[in-house]
Amino acid sequence: MLRVPFDVVAPRYEETEEDPVAHALGKARSVLAEAEGRPVLGCDTEVVVDGRVYGKPAGPEEAGQMLESLAGRTHEVVSGLALLTPAWEEVRREVTRVTFRSLTARDLAWYVASGEWEGRAGGYAIQGQGAALVERIEGDYQNVVGLPVALLVRLLAERFPGAYGFG
Repeated sequence: MLRVPFDVVAPRYEETEEDPVAHALGKARSVLAEAEGRPVLGCDTEVVVDGRVYGKPAGPEEAGQMLESLAGRTHEVVSGLALLTPAWEEVRREVTRVTFRSLTARDLAWYVASGEWEGRAGGYAIQGQGAALVERIEGDYQNVVGLPVALLVRLLAERFPGAYGFG
């Protein structure tokens, strides 16, 4: 989307806590040696409501429970973003507030049956059918998708002015 060249490298990092900033940094550090001096970006996202962290649901029942608890309420989508090279590390946090509309049992069953919740923090994907669950967002939409793009562009402009067309 940003026309920034990149390679995808699966991190060798085990998530041991509920901190997306630590996870982003751990993921990025785990592949830095393979980057051959190129910048490395790590990102991790979680959904938080009333201090409770919602990760990726283990199955359809858990997905339904998560979605039901988010229905008619506002939650935070919190992402950690780490941009690093062998010489420096920039680590930031981005928060977007998402409000779900009230959901009926039928709404929940329909979305869970779609399977789109699989592998998604909080059990939904706003960029797909999950958009039907959302009433309002405050902040970076792309953060809810999974990468805080506005934050990334700011960091690229600061660290690499003009290199990627930013700054």
